[in-house]
Amino acid sequence: MAAEAEHAGSFPVDPLHQFMIHKIVPLQIGGYDASFTNSSLWMVVTACVVTAFTVLAMGRKAMVPGRFQAAAEMFYEFIYNMVRDNAGHEAIRFFPFVFTLFMFIFCTNVIGLFPYAFTATSHIIVTFALAITVFLGVTLTGIYLHGFKFFRLFVPSGVPVVLLPLVVAIEVISYISRPISHSVRLFANMLAGHITLEVFAGFVLTFGAMGTVGYVGAVLPMAMIVALTGLELLVAALQAYVFAILTCMYLHDAMHPGH
Repeated sequence: MAAEAEHAGSFPVDPLHQFMIHKIVPLQIGGYDASFTNSSLWMVVTACVVTAFTVLAMGRKAMVPGRFQAAAEMFYEFIYNMVRDNAGHEAIRFFPFVFTLFMFIFCTNVIGLFPYAFTATSHIIVTFALAITVFLGVTLTGIYLHGFKFFRLFVPSGVPVVLLPLVVAIEVISYISRPISHSVRLFANMLAGHITLEVFAGFVLTFGAMGTVGYVGAVLPMAMIVALTGLELLVAALQAYVFAILTCMYLHDAMHPGH
């Protein structure tokens, strides 16, 4: 009886359980854990979904596009304009990278909203890996294109000589912190949204266990789940857009390091 009372008083849903990593194929390489996990699986699923969508949508290349082709062309034009407008026409060469980045993040976020799916972008290691790839790629591109002139990025024009050391230090710290802010923004938004959905799902189960009276009380949290799901779809698209547009801005700095 005591155990039943304790179970009845506990929250029926663990909001953090959805973020647990499970090994599917255990693997050790050089003493390091390189296991294939549920996170890896869903990232592979996302890559397959994006590839299948783009290949199948543009396979026919019809003069009058169907729904899938129209959607693919919409994504293409949207991201192409984003790169051109925010990074400059010279950065169009990086369009495939930004397009892949946006589509991967967007699809990962959306797939994670399906029951029993896993949201890889809710883990900081995944978002940081994406952010550090952008950071290193942008930095190496800037150095390759401009050599040591790239470091003019840290020396704003018009700053008095007395304040220059302080301003340069601030600019360097701000630049180095880019991968942190870039990754935490995406990770935190996806984590918070999914936890909130799980909490309200727990409320629905709690009220539902109370019988007829509980069903009435479950209406409000169920309505919140519906509203939050719509909001999460918006956040999924918005966070992919923010990540991609920040990448474009960083590319602009690499292409045009002078202030």
